[in-house]
Amino acid sequence: MTEILFYHMQRQPLEKVLPNLVERSLGRGWQAAIQAATEERLQALDDHLWTYSDESFLPHGTDRDPDAAGQPVVLTLRDVNPNTASIRFLVEGADLPPDAESYERICILFDGTDQDALLRAREQWRQAKEAGHTVAYWQQDDSGRWNKKA
Repeated sequence: MTEILFYHMQRQPLEKVLPNLVERSLGRGWQAAIQAATEERLQALDDHLWTYSDESFLPHGTDRDPDAAGQPVVLTLRDVNPNTASIRFLVEGADLPPDAESYERICILFDGTDQDALLRAREQWRQAKEAGHTVAYWQQDDSGRWNKKA
């Protein structure tokens, strides 16, 4: 069964958290997919992943690119997996994919200061549990470290 991890962001924004998690995933040899809920967020992430650090960048493309299948990271708005990703990141309330079991891990990142995002994450937690997936809840402490809470 797929492991679904919920990341409750409280101390750092998505733009800080996501690149680090994607880097770790690539370090494991996994291909990654990042699903956003809006075109604006997708474009912002596309730009950000090239420039988030002075020392490195995350090679990526979008599912619209002709070479998406060869990309280590693919950004999408849809339930597609052109690069056969092992891990999928869902941001800004993007829906759990209908083929969730085809991933080793799904990471749901949500803003802990946004009440709507909290409600959406709770609903996704319930859906994941009902579907029989292994779920875990991670929360940032005051220093920005992740602690497993459930």
